[in-house]
Amino acid sequence: MVTPPCATQHDTWVWISGASRDTVFDSALSAIRGLEGVASPATEVTGWAYRRNRDLTGFIDGTENPPAVEAPAAALVGDGSAQGASVVLVQQWEHLPSFAALSQTEQEAVIGRTLDESIELEGDDARADSHVARTVVEEGGEELAIYRRNTAWGGPTRHGTMFVGFCATQHPLQVMLERMAGVPDGVRDALPRHAVALTGAYYVAPALEALARLLPPEE
Repeated sequence: MVTPPCATQHDTWVWISGASRDTVFDSALSAIRGLEGVASPATEVTGWAYRRNRDLTGFIDGTENPPAVEAPAAALVGDGSAQGASVVLVQQWEHLPSFAALSQTEQEAVIGRTLDESIELEGDDARADSHVARTVVEEGGEELAIYRRNTAWGGPTRHGTMFVGFCATQHPLQVMLERMAGVPDGVRDALPRHAVALTGAYYVAPALEALARLLPPEE
């Protein structure tokens, strides 16, 4: 069993996404130069899309994401002074060779979904320690929703998944983490047996209006 490290909190997390790598590179360099004298990079990770919507295990990622029309309600604070902001959980996971060594049936049992169509396993095929069973949580008859924007990172020898989860509150993210660790009932998620958590931290993504107020006044 792999034990994740303690939280690896930094002052600020910057996520730059774009369709071309040169644009992302130039934007990141501009951000670093713009923060000189205020902050310096502590770490950086370059991510990339793998087979459109799959992670490096080969399984479809984000199946549990809410539909586009419901995503803002799940990901953004709805009212108050923080309206439009989002609580973000960022984790860097390194995949271990042990998962690839499993048969497809065993891999599907660990994830809790089929490989090709991402259909949730049911009945005797559904394990209590599957990743789906531990992270799909209901309270009061409703599923706790988050919005995932995971991405692959690394190369052939070392690689994994950057988990990026957005939510209107910290509670759903915290419940999922606790269930993965077996806090409520002693049942630990099977997936972390085949991955190492290298980093993990919470951040707040401010609303665009709040960020705009930080811009210098126009001359």
